[in-house]
Amino acid sequence: MHFLPRRNFLSILAAPILVRAQTRVRRLMKIHFTPGSIGVKATQREAIDLAYRHGFEAVEPNASYLAELSDSQMSELLGELKSKNLTFGNAGLPVEFRRSEQQFAESMAALPKLLRGLQRAGVTRVSTWISPAHDTLTYLQNLRQHRERLRQCAKILGDYGMRLGLEYVGPKTSWTARRYPFIHSMAEMKDLIAEIGLPNVGFVLDSWHWYTAGETEADLMTLRNQDIVSVDLNDAPAGVAVDQQIDSKRELPMATGVINLDTFLNALNKLGYDGPVRPEPFNEALRKLPPEEAVAVTAAAMKKAFTLIR
Repeated sequence: MHFLPRRNFLSILAAPILVRAQTRVRRLMKIHFTPGSIGVKATQREAIDLAYRHGFEAVEPNASYLAELSDSQMSELLGELKSKNLTFGNAGLPVEFRRSEQQFAESMAALPKLLRGLQRAGVTRVSTWISPAHDTLTYLQNLRQHRERLRQCAKILGDYGMRLGLEYVGPKTSWTARRYPFIHSMAEMKDLIAEIGLPNVGFVLDSWHWYTAGETEADLMTLRNQDIVSVDLNDAPAGVAVDQQIDSKRELPMATGVINLDTFLNALNKLGYDGPVRPEPFNEALRKLPPEEAVAVTAAAMKKAFTLIR
């Protein structure tokens, strides 16, 4: 497993950061802060404060917290966001669609209350990931189950003016780890989205999965801005063959240069992508840093990556 030495983290932190001023007129996508993705625990208010102080442009909405706010509390929160030049980015789909029918039904029953809170907060993007293999369901059985369950989710989301983004998981070490491989490429995800057949369903694109699936700029350019709900930005450990990359061992953007983030980001910019972009490195060394330092290093890495956009 490859980890960046602490000095490398600090060198990223010390790099000149001029991104916000330089790129605002050249790109519509926003640098998105999701605390859990870098191992930081934060309440909604704490996440907003961290995002503001470290120069992020969007922050993850906490559906459970937002659902409990009164109208006056929501108004105050949105005013705080506006004053800090922040917006809410994408929320995670709070539905247990991967397990039993009972668990799925119970989580669906709780969904409207959570969506009302997100809607009042102005959130329009919700995302989730698709497991690339299954122990008991064949590809076709799994496709049918995902089609039916995610169609139900997407219909409800549509009632609240929201889009559903679906992320494929690309590493070969993931889709061969269980008996029946499932969706693990952009082409296969297009099939699932077509099967669901609703206009508010699209992609979560991740540079990590784009790389591990062996995809290129040409694959990205088959999409339109309206096909992309959210984006994750990551790098990969150096010295590991692409087919041996492990999903839980990633790097911050620009850490190694293994993934061609120049091509990835500029393809998105050509498409006019106007949504959130978050890091999701699943990196043990990063998670061991004090929270404030972890956020600072992550912000620096994201801003450095965004200087590639032209």
